[in-house]
Amino acid sequence: MIVEFTHAGATLIAEERGAGHPVFVLIHGIGMGRTVFGGLIDILTEHGRVVAIDQPGYGDAPEPPRTPTMERTADLVAAYLRSRDHGPAIVIGHSMGTQVATELAVRHPAQVERLVLVAPTVDASARRVAPQLWRLFRDLAPENPLVLYRGAREYLRAGPNLRRKLHAMLAHHPELSYPRVSAPTLVIRGADDRVCPRSWCTTVSATVPGARYTEVPGHRHETMIRDPQEAAVRILAFVAD
Repeated sequence: MIVEFTHAGATLIAEERGAGHPVFVLIHGIGMGRTVFGGLIDILTEHGRVVAIDQPGYGDAPEPPRTPTMERTADLVAAYLRSRDHGPAIVIGHSMGTQVATELAVRHPAQVERLVLVAPTVDASARRVAPQLWRLFRDLAPENPLVLYRGAREYLRAGPNLRRKLHAMLAHHPELSYPRVSAPTLVIRGADDRVCPRSWCTTVSATVPGARYTEVPGHRHETMIRDPQEAAVRILAFVAD
């Protein structure tokens, strides 16, 4: 089932698959969309309901008049989850999606049962366009064709406003919100991730109260896109614990 939902002037698209509980909510990174989670969705639907989100201006969601902040996108996702009576949920963010997921957990804690931050951005020591693009290029250069194809397709679909979307991502300071997260949290990093250094990801896990940290060997930044099995195993173990 695919649902279009509008709140406070912005629209998201949600694709729902599976049934029952828990409810897994997937929030993509910059330039991406819900379709990049295809493999992970297939795995998680065997364990509950999966809600994969296209944020405003990404994937199939229409471009909003103004690019929303991470906080406003979190409010939009929370409004959708309330409208569908889906909370509390297992909220899984990837890359920029971790920023939205973190704000969702802080601003709407009743909607978040557990929080999973995969490849969290933005590294506080590199909150500038040039370092982020250079890190992303170095990370993607050796990737396999599937990841490159999916990433290129979604970046093109993100449209001409990608620059202001990047600005919204970089303007957000997730480190200010991490100490306020009350939900049990798991931080996942691909061991070879060039975008999110280990030092930053361990800082994230140390800043979020009680958070756990794990790495996926042999994976880079797009660890949930290329062969998501290892990430799924860690997520499901965290949920079952």
